[in-house]
Amino acid sequence: MSLNLMSIILTLIIGAFIGAIIVLLIEYIKGNNAEKKAEKLLLDAKKDADKYKRDSLLELKEESYKLKQDADQEIKQKKEELKDSESRINQREMNLDKREEMLQKRDSLLDERDNNLLTKQKELSEKEVKMDEMLKKEMQQLEEIAKFSRDKAHDMIMKRVENEMALEVASYIKEREREAKLVANENAKDLIVTSMQRYSEDVASEQTVSTITLPSDEMKGRLIGREGRNIRTIESVTGVDLIIDDTPEAIVISSFDPYRREIAKNTIETLIKDGRIHPSRIEEVYDKVSKDINEKITEMGTDTLFNLGITNVDPELVHLIGKLHFRTSYGQNALQHSIEVANLTGLMASELGENVMLAKRAGLLHDIGKAIDFEIEGSHVEIGVEIAKKYHEDEVVINAIASHHGDEKQGTVIATLVQIADTLSAARPGARNDSLENYIKRLEQLEEIGNSFEGVEKTFAMQAGREVRVMVKPDEVDDSKSYKIARDIKEKIESEMQYPGTIKITVIRETRAQEEAK
Repeated sequence: MSLNLMSIILTLIIGAFIGAIIVLLIEYIKGNNAEKKAEKLLLDAKKDADKYKRDSLLELKEESYKLKQDADQEIKQKKEELKDSESRINQREMNLDKREEMLQKRDSLLDERDNNLLTKQKELSEKEVKMDEMLKKEMQQLEEIAKFSRDKAHDMIMKRVENEMALEVASYIKEREREAKLVANENAKDLIVTSMQRYSEDVASEQTVSTITLPSDEMKGRLIGREGRNIRTIESVTGVDLIIDDTPEAIVISSFDPYRREIAKNTIETLIKDGRIHPSRIEEVYDKVSKDINEKITEMGTDTLFNLGITNVDPELVHLIGKLHFRTSYGQNALQHSIEVANLTGLMASELGENVMLAKRAGLLHDIGKAIDFEIEGSHVEIGVEIAKKYHEDEVVINAIASHHGDEKQGTVIATLVQIADTLSAARPGARNDSLENYIKRLEQLEEIGNSFEGVEKTFAMQAGREVRVMVKPDEVDDSKSYKIARDIKEKIESEMQYPGTIKITVIRETRAQEEAK
């Protein structure tokens, strides 16, 4: 048993040894094969490296050869360019040398001319000196012969020429003045007539009362209210007089202020439609109508500016323009009058070559002070000037407003045109509720007042009764007395007459000496 075990163990040991030898042999054989493969790989790599090296050297040689050729070509080109530049520089130097030679020759010629001129100048100065001496000798001889000095002869000749020319110039000026007056009168007439023909506007005088139609006579009692509370509220709130008489189905609103009358009319018509008539409702409707009227005023101002083609106007000034619709002068609507003046001024300005838009603007705003003259103190001219300055209007517009009634001197042609257009619009028959008979009587009364003072030679009522010019006798009235006459006439007109606006009194005292030779 033990023998078998030992044999088995021995067999196992021998088998293990033999297996180990076989494994070692296998590993050895594998190692030899790997080494051979590595050597082969190294050999192949070396061959590839040698081949790559040879190829790189060839490429490097080719590239260096190519670079060398390019460099040679570039150097050759640069040499040619340098050669061309040198040739151009040489040519330029040659040209400069030639120019320098020419300049030197010119300088020498100029020097020679200067010398010749100096010589000639010396000769001329010597000749002038000789001529002056000869002329002096001749003048002395002439004075001795004529027994008349040179200065005296000169003064005598100049005086004779002056007298003869003065007569001719005076005669020429006189003739031209006559012609100019004739032409100016004709041109002025044509200009005004043409402007009036091109602009024609229907005249509709404003009334001081408005009539409201009622649905029935019962509405009169409701408008009066219990113990007259409603009618008192209407009159106190609106500021108008409500006339309720026996006229069937109608009442009358009376007021000289068209603005108040329009608000009152709309308020009463709204109350009649609504049916609720009591003091609190009257005040509520009045407030609403007032707001609506203010919006309507702004709309009328905007439409006016659009129709006239005027732009860049302050919104507050637009409202004031629309407010002119509710102002009147002797029944003439102030807004319609301003529009008419604007159109007439623009037409005349176009004929004279003036700024048409500026002329229209001045014409439209000439009475802008009337929009608020009942709210603040001062004449509408003064108020209008302040409004124009407040809203930064042009100086031409300001001067036109200030001078359209003659309070200031017209500084521009446009200001004069505004005054003319204002007179045409206001003074033409039918424009205002002033009959021709009353108009003539007012002018006659103005002239009578002026003629009633001692020392007055003649009185002229001008500009539709807005100005009175009084001619006094210069030998009877001195300058200080003329001021007193003007003040006395002013006080007498204010105490004895009724008139719209203002009246300017001008006392003229002058002495004229006039002759005419034929």
